[in-house]
Amino acid sequence: MPINRKDIQQYSNLELLSRQVVEGFITGLHKSPFHGFSVEFSEYRPYNPGENTKYIDWRLYGKTDKLFIKRFEEETNLRCQIVIDQSASMHFPFDAPENKLSFSVRAAAALAYMLKKQRDAVGLTLFSDQIDLHLPAKSSTIHQSLLFNQLEKTIEPKTKPTQTGTSAAKVLHEIAEIVHKRSLVVIFSDMFEQNSTSAELFQAIQHLKHNKHEVILFHTIDHQHELEFDYENRPYRFIDLETGEQIKLQPNEIKESYQKQIKEVVSEIKLQCLQYKIDFVEADISKGYHQILHPYLVKRGKMSR
Repeated sequence: MPINRKDIQQYSNLELLSRQVVEGFITGLHKSPFHGFSVEFSEYRPYNPGENTKYIDWRLYGKTDKLFIKRFEEETNLRCQIVIDQSASMHFPFDAPENKLSFSVRAAAALAYMLKKQRDAVGLTLFSDQIDLHLPAKSSTIHQSLLFNQLEKTIEPKTKPTQTGTSAAKVLHEIAEIVHKRSLVVIFSDMFEQNSTSAELFQAIQHLKHNKHEVILFHTIDHQHELEFDYENRPYRFIDLETGEQIKLQPNEIKESYQKQIKEVVSEIKLQCLQYKIDFVEADISKGYHQILHPYLVKRGKMSR
């Protein structure tokens, strides 16, 4: 399913600034622990008349009789690793125009587009009960195309989601080690952990912080159905997308106890994020990603100046 490029162009005038010292340097944007920055060759682009001839590859000109400019990737730019939970629970509500996964993918695409405009490096990690895909952060145009292609594959229409659980704690420990030190790590997840306790989950997030990463958590959830348990009072058959387990019941029979338990879980997540200085963003998918992402970026921009 293609990502609407025009839809995300509105983010070209916004910025995502780092609040802590990161291994990145672009004057006026990010604080850096280094002085100056080095570069490595990234790709070629055609030379346009009137441009500085400093970076023309004359050897390539001798072979092709065409002028090309060398483009470089700043090795010490801000590195942002976007981490998306693609376990089965993220496909809820299944068969709806927008589910938690598609919401996350479109928001991630907007972030990636915006960061590329800033000349920052962006990476992508997809996980379920393991790391399913890991693309280290880069800032080249070729890399951005690869990243967008992977995001689009993630939300290709499926007849039925694969029954995969969530092992966020294990995966986040791994990400803390493999992601370049002092990165900005942006996580999209419902945080419905199948194999770990909340304590284990936040030990993993603490691991990210220990390795000098700045962390933003978009808690991606369907507020109406998953928090408020707002269903008509008639019999339903509920299916666990991760295990396939089914149960028939009247929603009103368990609504009060369900709301109590789920709100305790979410409150614990918010408290732990506050304790570890992690940006917690309530991402109600029913509002659409523009209504969540845009206000957050504007608010963060004001607080970072």
